Amino acid sequence: MSTTFQLDTSTSRAHPTPQPMRRLTIPAIRRRKVDGVTAEPIVMLTAYTARQAQLLDAHCDLLLVGDSLGQVIYGLDSSVPVTLDMMIAHGAAVVRGSYHAAVIVDLPFGTYEASPEAAFATASRVLKETGAAGVKLEGGAAMGETVAFLNARGVPVMGHVGLTPQAVNVLGGYNARGRSDAEADKIVSDAKALDEAGAFAIVVEGVVEPIAVAVTKAVSCPTIGIGGSVECDGQVLVTEDMLGMFERVPRFVKRYEDLASVISKAAETYAAEVRSRTFPTPEQTYQPR
Repeated sequence: MSTTFQLDTSTSRAHPTPQPMRRLTIPAIRRRKVDGVTAEPIVMLTAYTARQAQLLDAHCDLLLVGDSLGQVIYGLDSSVPVTLDMMIAHGAAVVRGSYHAAVIVDLPFGTYEASPEAAFATASRVLKETGAAGVKLEGGAAMGETVAFLNARGVPVMGHVGLTPQAVNVLGGYNARGRSDAEADKIVSDAKALDEAGAFAIVVEGVVEPIAVAVTKAVSCPTIGIGGSVECDGQVLVTEDMLGMFERVPRFVKRYEDLASVISKAAETYAAEVRSRTFPTPEQTYQPR
């Protein structure tokens, strides 16, 4: 038995509740790919809050606390300004709101690139303060030594190649990568380097499809596609994108719902009832006994 925090839907508060330990583990995720084949694709979505995590948990193998929260939650132009404190606060909330999925937290820009030692200081703090199962970092062969360093010291690492949002200032935008032979070769070699360094999985983002397929075939660990290929070993999307919370829809996103319209309509109805004094009714007020 282990004590976890379960969200009480009747109060919206998290309470410590003894539960059997059933959360998916990183080795279990890694073992999904056997001899280059993943019979059961890996499902990953982003989550930034406890309630969101609770709603997604039963359906996902992995919940990613992505630094995309910079744009999605905080309205920033990119993920570059995201701080470690932000990631830890949201990571802890997602762990509290989940029970089944393994939670992975992005290491934000500037907190791990300087050296393997700097990366370990950041990653160890993330794991201690959130309870997450692992971390994700961007970069290819240049991060190989860091991934090996972290892995050897008990920190599971998910890699990230192709379109790497933290490098948007170098890349010059969010365009698809791998259109030239040189860039395609580099993406594949970067993935191989991360795999050899011990990454338990690799996100392959925003690359032309043949490159995503080539990466998936070239590495022994599972690949998680986002704007990659259906042949990747799993898929991830930003949850708010697939729920239709924003007007702009990236090419690689399928909208499964239009929650923005639902929320806007509910707010419109509420506002009309407040202005017409039809809300609250006696059912929503406390009357004398």
